[in-house]
Amino acid sequence: MKTLVTGGAGFIGSAVVRQLIARGREVRVMLAPAEPDDNVRGLDVELVRADLLDREGVARAVAGCDVVYHLAAIYSLWLPDESIIYRVNVEGTKHVLAAARAAGVRKVVHTSSIAAIGVPPEGALADERFRFNHWEGGGAYIRSKYLSDLDAQRFAADGLPVVIVNPGFPFGERDRGPTPTGRFIVEALRRRVPGYTSGGFCAVDVDDVAACHVLAEEKGRIGERYIAGGHNVTYREFFATVSRVAALPPIRRRIPDAAVLGMAWASEARARRGGPPPRITMKAARYALSTVWYDCSKARRELGMPLTPLDTTIAKAVRWFRDHKTN
Repeated sequence: MKTLVTGGAGFIGSAVVRQLIARGREVRVMLAPAEPDDNVRGLDVELVRADLLDREGVARAVAGCDVVYHLAAIYSLWLPDESIIYRVNVEGTKHVLAAARAAGVRKVVHTSSIAAIGVPPEGALADERFRFNHWEGGGAYIRSKYLSDLDAQRFAADGLPVVIVNPGFPFGERDRGPTPTGRFIVEALRRRVPGYTSGGFCAVDVDDVAACHVLAEEKGRIGERYIAGGHNVTYREFFATVSRVAALPPIRRRIPDAAVLGMAWASEARARRGGPPPRITMKAARYALSTVWYDCSKARRELGMPLTPLDTTIAKAVRWFRDHKTN
């Protein structure tokens, strides 16, 4: 029997595919109809193409598989029509979970997000039991991941053997987008980071996130969520690490919160008038100015999730972005 990985050519998905291949698994990768396959090209995998919004196509991709990893999603902080984020991330997830239930698969690993956990009070850590509190402040991506997280929990309560993984901010190799998180490093490498902001986040190596997924299949309890996080850092600490590892001049200036919000407002206003996509939205700016740190001990205690040093993770990402001349 094969293992299906939706979104298997993506940043986290391709890392999961490599971990499965290393375990001797036969892997089928589901790509969107026009999605590039660069991240899995040359690997011994079966490629199938299907739109998450096409129930029949998703069912065909699931057929013949006994395990499903669902990673396919739109990870974007802004789109001119945000309804597509909800359709793909919420309705698409329902299609995958329903197909997995109809096929009687042995296990489903659903990729949620740390954003679906919520925003802890300043100075506190949130864990998997934290009650989501960021609907009003969250953009379409955060809301959609929260809703699809709830759907995965409902399917588990209804008997589907699904385990949920909530990744932190991943960094590492093969971030071809780059993702909004990977762009932190790209902007630093291009000397386009004018300063650091207040707030902090939970950084993690993409290979550790992939390992957490595979361990969740092997050891995870049905219906449980596991935060796949690594290092709780401030933005100042993170950019100091990037500057040191990449041998760049240090970023010493702290940008006032009001200036961050002002830049976000102006960027969004230009986008609404037909300009380029905003570098940051107002909601994303407010989220970035918060200290969103998490207790990641459950995944290490129950699953044995590894923890790569942050310097090592940043070095891998820096090397990959430089080798691929990412803009």
